[in-house]
Amino acid sequence: MMPIRRRGWEIKDNEATPETVFLNRRAFMSATGAAAAVGGLGTIGLGSALMTTRPARADDGVLPSLLPAKRNEAYVLDRSLTPQKDNENYNNFYEFGTSKYVARAAQELKSRPWTVKIDGLVAKPLELDFDDLVRKVALEERLYRHRCVEAWSMTIPWTGFPLAALVALANPTSGAKYVQFETGVQDGPGMGGFYPWPYTEGLTMAEANNELAFLAVGTYGKVMAKQNGAPIRLAVPWKYGFKSIKSISRISFVKDRPQTFWEQLQSSEYGFWANVNPAVSHPRWSQAQERVLGTGKEAPTLIYNGYGQYVADLYKDMKGEQLFM
Repeated sequence: MMPIRRRGWEIKDNEATPETVFLNRRAFMSATGAAAAVGGLGTIGLGSALMTTRPARADDGVLPSLLPAKRNEAYVLDRSLTPQKDNENYNNFYEFGTSKYVARAAQELKSRPWTVKIDGLVAKPLELDFDDLVRKVALEERLYRHRCVEAWSMTIPWTGFPLAALVALANPTSGAKYVQFETGVQDGPGMGGFYPWPYTEGLTMAEANNELAFLAVGTYGKVMAKQNGAPIRLAVPWKYGFKSIKSISRISFVKDRPQTFWEQLQSSEYGFWANVNPAVSHPRWSQAQERVLGTGKEAPTLIYNGYGQYVADLYKDMKGEQLFM
């Protein structure tokens, strides 16, 4: 087992807080159309927008037999975990709608059969059935912070495997400088309009091989909820949450830096790097503080979301890059 590395944090416990999620007035009114708002997921009465329990699914495949996975104690938190019900009822998943309450709409996602295509600058392109993929890797649980660019945060127990393991499986050539990800959602009810579908994201090879970069297939010791990005999503906790693309179906190794979904939509507000920095504001709001969902409280934002000792060296020699946009 890896040694515990308390890189800047002291953990008190890992138990979930009993409080319900804090919702601001604007988010509530956007979701409900109501004239007045109250705080707390347990009382707001969003009806069919919320999932009170995770339904049993016929398309979970082999994964339930591999869960729960053993926790990797090298990754610790300074906060309690976000309650599962809050994590699964406050989600950004634009393919299923622009409100935070897309949990029921996301049940339309067909997560089986599901394949992950690996192509581009690799020794041999692959197309892996999801069940075959999770059998090839050693699953583990990691506790990570998650920081949204909208200035709210969660703490999540992800189950999955290091992205570096998939990079090794892909065996990219020396010409590969970036990894491009593409979602497999093709016809979600929120798709259409001016958005540059499909959702795409990208990392440098150095970022992809960093030990924090993680491909998640579960949460809370269970198969991942569809609204969280089933069956497989990225988790890069030092970056704003929009970088952690959901429902991945294609991973391409490329020479040139890919233009990502949000860059295409509004590059002045959502850049390629998207590293968390409290001192660099979004053009329309401050990033100095964050709403900690499940507590009703705010906390100071940390540079690189508290993971600077893992990742700061990736960017020390970069000049002229907007690393925190």
